[in-house]
Amino acid sequence: MTHLLSTPTQQAVPRPGAVPTFAVISGKQVQQALDGREKELVELIEATYRLHGAGDSVNPPSYFLRFRDRPTARIIALPASLGGTTQVDGVKWISSFPENVSTGLPRASAVLILNDHDTGYPFACLESSVISATRTAASAALAADWLSRTRTRPRRVGFFGTGLIARYIHAFLAGTGWTFDAIGVHDLSADSVAGFRGCLREAGATGRVTVHDSAEDLIRSSDLVVFATVAGRPHVEAPGWFEHNPLVLHVSLRDLAPEVLLASANFVDDVEHCLKADTSPHLVEQRTGNRDFVNGTLNDVMLGRAAPPHDQPVIFSPFGLGVLDLAVGKYVYDQVARAGELRLIDDFFHDLRRYG
Repeated sequence: MTHLLSTPTQQAVPRPGAVPTFAVISGKQVQQALDGREKELVELIEATYRLHGAGDSVNPPSYFLRFRDRPTARIIALPASLGGTTQVDGVKWISSFPENVSTGLPRASAVLILNDHDTGYPFACLESSVISATRTAASAALAADWLSRTRTRPRRVGFFGTGLIARYIHAFLAGTGWTFDAIGVHDLSADSVAGFRGCLREAGATGRVTVHDSAEDLIRSSDLVVFATVAGRPHVEAPGWFEHNPLVLHVSLRDLAPEVLLASANFVDDVEHCLKADTSPHLVEQRTGNRDFVNGTLNDVMLGRAAPPHDQPVIFSPFGLGVLDLAVGKYVYDQVARAGELRLIDDFFHDLRRYG
């Protein structure tokens, strides 16, 4: 049986000596808690990156579950612990099944478990595909801002891949004040392109929208390039396509060949996390035997320890940190709790008597 937390003053996070409770937060509730708060969420992600950079977090490697009979599919566990004022632990469990797209289902699905800082008891399970897309888009928008502060701010954006993540990134760019004279799109799926264009119209996007049949045309005509594909290996191999020195948000991590990265300035969210699992930066490390091609992290840029050059393409490759999911998930939990709308599961924890 479930019931709503009736008043916003009640707390579902266990207090010392209190009986732990467990809440389930639906995707609809998550969406309602996050909708229209792009600026606030980008600020939250920036604060979380700063906490992580200062060492006030634990973010071990992600764990990949792969399948011999489904080689394109995977499920990833992202455990993490976040300090600061958030003080929460947890894990995101996110699946990527590209074959879903052919049946009309989204590629990814996810849940997020939040654990109490003091007792370790899980206190909430949240639908997390929206949380994951939100933290990814907020991170991309944050990087676009910081990496263009010492360069000419892009006026032409190109989306390479037009699925859910591309829609969220556009929403976060627009929600944090970006406007564009031109918006380019490229995708192997005509349906995805049509859906993305429809979303742009509904959002009142400014700028002329152009569909590019050629990947090269999209890249060459864009000052800000967003890669949001499901590519498993590099498919963009020509450094010359980037000779106009665009800012590249390499969100899908495996689109660019090592030659492209070696001809560019490279920034990541976390070096240890990004250079693994055969990401494009990991392939560069395997080829060169070093990490000298990495100019720094986004936190280094925010702290003034690194700066993007003017005379090279600038590529941001974010692996996606579990601490970001925790920050957004706890934000959602607090919003739902304040509204008095937590759905608590009665008797989720059984036999809490220490000595029986």
